[in-house]
Amino acid sequence: MSRIGRMPIAVPAGVTVDIAENNKVTVKGPKGELSRVLPEAMDIKLDGDHVVVTRPNDLKKNKSLHGLTRTLIYNMIVGVTEGYTKVLEVNGVGYRAQKQGKKLVLSLGYSHPVEMEDPEGIETVLDGQNKITVKGIDKEKVGQYAAEIRSKRAPEPYKGKGIKYETEVIRRKVGKTGKK
Repeated sequence: MSRIGRMPIAVPAGVTVDIAENNKVTVKGPKGELSRVLPEAMDIKLDGDHVVVTRPNDLKKNKSLHGLTRTLIYNMIVGVTEGYTKVLEVNGVGYRAQKQGKKLVLSLGYSHPVEMEDPEGIETVLDGQNKITVKGIDKEKVGQYAAEIRSKRAPEPYKGKGIKYETEVIRRKVGKTGKK
């Protein structure tokens, strides 16, 4: 049995979970509302203040979907209660970030500034000129947008210039050495 899949999910106070037909799960909380259609093979039940996910049989496909389904519901509940954040750092001489309304404008050493529009439900906050915080209630969207920002200038291993996650460690390489 899936160790993660069989754990019940506690539903905190102030959060409502609705399970409609075709396993459409809607979670409402203080920060907003998320809904998602989950695999039909899984059996999702609301048991008091817990959500329990069970699988019909031990086929390999159902085993793999069991833990995934439980984790997706858990991420939705955490999203509507606490929300998710990713912090990015912009490193490099002349590299900086600016906010213009809902646009994030990045100066990354290209001949033009890179402009990115904040997606629906996602907010970017700047701390100084080189720290970008991506906030939202959907874990998938927050991670995807943070990855898109990072991909505009990924960190390089020689000087460490580029956009990196706050917790990311860049493996540095030694540059060229002159002749003796």
